[in-house]
Order: sequence, then C-alpha cells, then structure tokens
Amino acid sequence: MADLSPAKYKPYNRSSITRSPQWERIPQDLREAVEVVAHVLPFRTNQYVLDELINWDKIPDDPIFRLNFPHRTMLEPDDYTALRDLIRSGDKQRLAKQIFEVRTRMNPHPAGQLSHNVPELDGQVVPGIQHKYDQTVLFFPSAGQTCHAYCTFCFRWPQFVGEEDLHFAARDAEGLAAYLRRHPEVTDVLITGGDPMIMRTGALERYLEPLLAPDLAHVQNIRIGTKAVGYWPQRFVSDVDADDLLRLFERIVGAGKHLALMAHYNHPAELRPAIAQQALRRITGTGAVVRMQSPVLRHINDDPAAWQELWTLGVKLGAVPYYMFVERDTGARSYFELPLAEAYDIFRTAYSSVSGLSRTVRGPSMSAFPGKVLIDGTPTIRGEKVFALQFLQARQDGVVRRPFYAKFDPSATWFDQLVPAFGERSFFFEEEPAGDRPGIGRPLDLVGV
Repeated sequence: MADLSPAKYKPYNRSSITRSPQWERIPQDLREAVEVVAHVLPFRTNQYVLDELINWDKIPDDPIFRLNFPHRTMLEPDDYTALRDLIRSGDKQRLAKQIFEVRTRMNPHPAGQLSHNVPELDGQVVPGIQHKYDQTVLFFPSAGQTCHAYCTFCFRWPQFVGEEDLHFAARDAEGLAAYLRRHPEVTDVLITGGDPMIMRTGALERYLEPLLAPDLAHVQNIRIGTKAVGYWPQRFVSDVDADDLLRLFERIVGAGKHLALMAHYNHPAELRPAIAQQALRRITGTGAVVRMQSPVLRHINDDPAAWQELWTLGVKLGAVPYYMFVERDTGARSYFELPLAEAYDIFRTAYSSVSGLSRTVRGPSMSAFPGKVLIDGTPTIRGEKVFALQFLQARQDGVVRRPFYAKFDPSATWFDQLVPAFGERSFFFEEEPAGDRPGIGRPLDLVGV
C-alpha cells in the first residue's frame, strides 16, 4: 500500500477533524465525545493514520481508532456532562476553570517527574531534563514537543495541552551538555518528547551534535523515543529530508555511539503497511537499532495474539522487542488499565508463543515512583498467593533484580495498590530514605534484609 500512502503530512486536531474525508463515517455520539473529551485531553491525528491504519468498518472497536480518537468514558460521567454543558453554554471562563480542575485530578506528572526527577546544576534547575536513574538522562528538546498523532493513553499528555506549569522543554542542548560533563556516570541520553522525529533533520542535528563531543565520551548510547515509525513512517522514507535523517543516523553510529530508536508500536496494524516496513528496514540499514515498546492497554492490545504478531513481525523486520509496560496512573487510565494479574497472563501467553529471538522483551513493567517494577509471576509461597516482583531500574542503589513479594490482589492495577506479602509492614526498599539529589537514591544497607 506504499503507493497509496499520503506523500504530504496532513494533521487534524479537534477543530479541523471535521474536514477530514472520514468524519462523516463517525456516528454522532462519537463526534460529540471528540469535541468534549478533546477539550481536556489532547487530540491530534493525520491522514495516513485515517487512510492506512483504521478499519472504518469496525469503528468504534477498531484498535487504532480507539488509540487516536477520544471516547466518552475517558472522563468521569459527571465531568463529561459538566464539560458538554459548558461548551454548549459558551461560557469560556467557567469552561477553562472546569478543564483545569479535571486535568489536575488526572495526575498530570506521575512518578515524581516534576518533583523528584528534575536535576540542578550549580543550584539552578536545568530546563528540559529529567534524571531519575544514574545511567540515563531524559532530554526534552522544545522543537520536538508535539507528535504526528497523539495516543489517547499517552502519559505525556500534559506536554501538549498548552499549560506552562505542566510543560517542560529545552531550547538548546547547552544545558544538557554542561550537566553531562559533571555526571560521568551517565551512559545513556534519551531524546524524548513529544516526538523528536517531528523535527526537521537540521533541527534534530543541532540537539544531537553536542553529544558527539570528545569530552562526552562517557555517553555511549543515544536513544530517540518515537511514534513516527507507526504514525508517519514517511519520515524515514519519502519526506524531503528523509535521506538526510538516515545520513545523520549513520554519522552518529560512525562516531562510535550506539543509536537506538525506541519505537512505540502499540498494535501490529502499525507494522503491516508496506511503507512502515520499508521505514524499519531503512532505519536498521544505518546501523541504528530499533527497540519496540508499548503498554498493554484495554481496548487496544489486551490480546496475546496481537503481541505475538507484533513481536514476531518486528523481529522479522529487524526490530528488538524491548518492553511491555503497564498503563501509567495518569490521564484516562481508567479507560485503558487492566488488572496486573491479567496483564501478566497476557504477557506470559504471548511470550510462550514466540521464538527465543522475540524473548528479549521484558514485562509487564510498571514505571512507578521507586523505579521500573517487573511483575515476574503469581506463585503461591508459604500457602499465600503473591505477586513476585523485582526492580529492573530503581532510584536507590542495590535494589535492582532483588526479588520481593506483594499480596495477590486480583483487582490491583498499579503498584501503589499493592501491599507486602506474608504480613510484612513494608517493602524492603521503603525502609531507607531517598537520596539528597532529586531522582537518585542512596545505597541501601542490605544487612538483615
């Protein structure tokens, strides 16, 4: 279908979606939901998604439709009704106040993103950076704080709603480079957003160039988080500067850096079009590595067969299955979240049905405040059914890969709903205070734990 794919990027938002060719195919109640919910949560899609990825004969249940278009039940019933009535009344002041109140209740920055992950340099906050784990720094270039289309589950939704208090970004890489020079423990920089691939190659190059400096040799790995591989693969194939982008990738690899595109594929439908497969092959042809990751989401990919196809097709095309995440505790979480036990069963069933080349994937993993918590099983120990857990990454030193156990709760959907197993009063890592520097913990005393 590559010859049918749009050659020019054409986005749609809440206002302009009514001019898309597919708008008339959407029932009236779903159109109202787009209008109402998109006042709170950001809405953006594009013609490629509409033409190539959505099966319009299956809406509203088509997974890509649900992945892009807001639905009524993404908001609490009372909030939806209040917003709808205020929109109809034309009272913009009261509407803005109601929108702000709803967003505030949606936990806009989970896991300490603004309170504990923001680093300082010489007593000053470094803008556009998060540093939660010793080895990895996240960098938010201001030119990359939008996307080709917005996922309705996205935990970065506050970046897109136009409220400065919920937004963080850096205009240049000078602060990043200065911070990295002071922190030789950092081996990885993740360029994220939004989506850095929304930028033209020249703009992206200006952010990446400082990372190739000789005095930053300790930065070994450059990661770029992107959804463009699924929502606008033309970025790597037919955009006017697509070839320039691939040459930039080659240059980074040639400079001795490991370049990884952290590709957000939420459903195998995003990998089926010929142009999407061509994009993947062109990226890996530069020496860059593509790693696939996604949360497990109700309505979207809560089916082991979807994950089996995604991982198997991805490996065939040269991508590496990396993470299955748990939907974060933010935004429209109640619409997408699954019980942790169900998420684990989906992972285990899919994992057991693929070859060893796809079993590089880890999950289900919760990116919680203390770190990335892996659900590693639901065994019965000492007569008690439990969640077997471990940290894949953590704020505190000395806790990674140490098994610990939570009481089994069939309804729990997030880490903060779990309690220690075997009658313990706390989890072992809760017995030590966090470190002095935001985002980085102090070593634990392991004696007696």
